[in-house]
Amino acid sequence: MINRLNKKLKLHGFNNLTKTLSFNIYDICYTSTAQQRRAYIEYIDEEYNAERLTGILTEVAQIIGANILNIAHQDYDPQGASVTMLIAEEPTASEKLSNTAAPGPLPDAVVAHLDKSHLTVHTYPESHPHNGISTFRVDIDVSTCGKVSPLKALNFLIHSFESDIVIIDYRVRGFTRNVRGNKHFIDHKINSIQNYLARDTKARYEMIDVNVYQENIFHTKMMLKEFDLDNYLFDIETKDLSPAERNRLHRRIQREMLEIFYGRNIPRSG
Repeated sequence: MINRLNKKLKLHGFNNLTKTLSFNIYDICYTSTAQQRRAYIEYIDEEYNAERLTGILTEVAQIIGANILNIAHQDYDPQGASVTMLIAEEPTASEKLSNTAAPGPLPDAVVAHLDKSHLTVHTYPESHPHNGISTFRVDIDVSTCGKVSPLKALNFLIHSFESDIVIIDYRVRGFTRNVRGNKHFIDHKINSIQNYLARDTKARYEMIDVNVYQENIFHTKMMLKEFDLDNYLFDIETKDLSPAERNRLHRRIQREMLEIFYGRNIPRSG
């Protein structure tokens, strides 16, 4: 059975499976004036500039035991940033390869090895003057060729950003052959991305799965359970708002979150 292959599968040559983790992280904020909108975009753009993103991906490389071959990074005008890293296997004799369906760590131990792989991150701050909503989106790709799934870096990445909504895709492509020439289209057991999330993460988020097991495609959406309006206001506080204004902003921000989570517009009630 495929879930027994981790320890017993003997390959002919290199493990040619490609495992790709792609996900979007969203942070949402309300700004009441044009000046506040500009200030929020400037703040979030500086908070997650190319230098900070490079540091985050460097930590990811350490978690998955990879050696960084090359880094390209860029801050954009008027906003946004990108970082791309090429990485290769870094042997660590004291560590054993682990590809079990269990949460990966924060960056305090080397847990995996990779080869011929890459890490990328792109940011997209944006705002709209009509409803006061500003969003910050981070697109991250961790693609590996070899024995270990990039899902081991998932917990660290979620904790590295202010994550109101997280939309995750995981796909295993290609095949590898054992010494008898038989093809294997996956080399680890997985039935949900949620198996790789830490307990405290799962407690904080509402989650739904859309998986296509026969195609080795896994999709998970996450949205914060608790809603505290103060966490979504920039340069203003709820105590400075009237009850009617608090209720109006509560509905507006929650509708924004639901639209992003479900990927469709929700009719306004008034």
